[in-house]
Amino acid sequence: MTEQQGNGLATVEKYYSQYGSRAKELKAEGRKVIGYLSALAPVEIITAAGAIPLRLKGYVSEAITRADAHMETIVCPFVRNVFDAALKGKYDFLDGMVLPHQCDSIDRTNDVWNYNLNLPYWHFLNVPHVTDDPSIEFMQSILRIFIGTLEKFTGSRITDESLIQAVKAHNENRRLMRELYDMRKAGAPLISGIEMMKVLVAAMSLPVEESSALIGSVIEEVKTKEAPADAKMPRIMIIGDQIDDTAIVEAIEGAGAQLVMDDLSIGNKMYWADVDVTPDPVYGIAGRYLRKLKLPTTCANSGDTYQENLEARFGHIRQHIMDFKVDGVVLFIYKYCDPYGFDVPAMKSFIESTGASVLYLEDEYSTSTLPRVKTRIEAFLEMIA
Repeated sequence: MTEQQGNGLATVEKYYSQYGSRAKELKAEGRKVIGYLSALAPVEIITAAGAIPLRLKGYVSEAITRADAHMETIVCPFVRNVFDAALKGKYDFLDGMVLPHQCDSIDRTNDVWNYNLNLPYWHFLNVPHVTDDPSIEFMQSILRIFIGTLEKFTGSRITDESLIQAVKAHNENRRLMRELYDMRKAGAPLISGIEMMKVLVAAMSLPVEESSALIGSVIEEVKTKEAPADAKMPRIMIIGDQIDDTAIVEAIEGAGAQLVMDDLSIGNKMYWADVDVTPDPVYGIAGRYLRKLKLPTTCANSGDTYQENLEARFGHIRQHIMDFKVDGVVLFIYKYCDPYGFDVPAMKSFIESTGASVLYLEDEYSTSTLPRVKTRIEAFLEMIA
């Protein structure tokens, strides 16, 4: 554990509020920093190359002032916001970036990103949507192409042994984060939703070993907390893609609820599924990213009936609702996000079948619309209280 990472939540606050600062320090020390923009980016391979994987985030409190000159306004507001931040120099320390094939807003803007950022290294990862055996073979092929380009750029050979060690390191990171999640199962959670969001954001900005050390120090600090009184507040779960700011969490908990669980691409989706340690590590990595991640673009139907397909796609949500004793679910979907938007009707009815109430919100990646969101949340909580 580094000296910086011995203070748990205080260090989390630092890396949350000064996002990317540690990666910038490591860049000054000679390390290469590779940015990525999706849960589909295979961070194990970046780590095995000796580089720092940094997940890019936007800035919800800042207006988009430069991106709209290059991207249409019907592009996902999250993608536009992150691109805007990059154009403003917030990620000027990046050596390269990997952009996985996921949705139209990412795929159709790949060239725009590449041309305008003009980074020394750029890779578009052509992830398939189908998850059958031929797709696993294809996924392994594109991962090996990715490995080859990273080796050429970094000058370091990525061996099977280095990949296996990276897989183990990231699996340990996920195990620790799941342990922290478990501390929210109690009637009065030891860690708030706001604190947890800051941990998730801080953790994705650090090299895996430092991230694990930080999560471990937070776990030890949280264990020493005196359990708060059980106020019998509604227990809420939030579902969406990359929600990486505390604003919406503050709106939920500020209205008198406890955010106890999520199904977000920087949270549960990232940490619940490990990579299988296999003799060919690329096979294990391909299996995790194509079959284990519960993303709307890669979670294929796998049952013989409609109900079986719903269970395959959303059964993990029902389990979380049971394990974390969830009373209500907030579906927070960004405007123009077709993959998540298309899932809403089926997902909403599936969740309601568990007995949990659902609030569906379609909104911007911005705090400018927060007042109306707060009003909807307050009304929802009054209904389920």
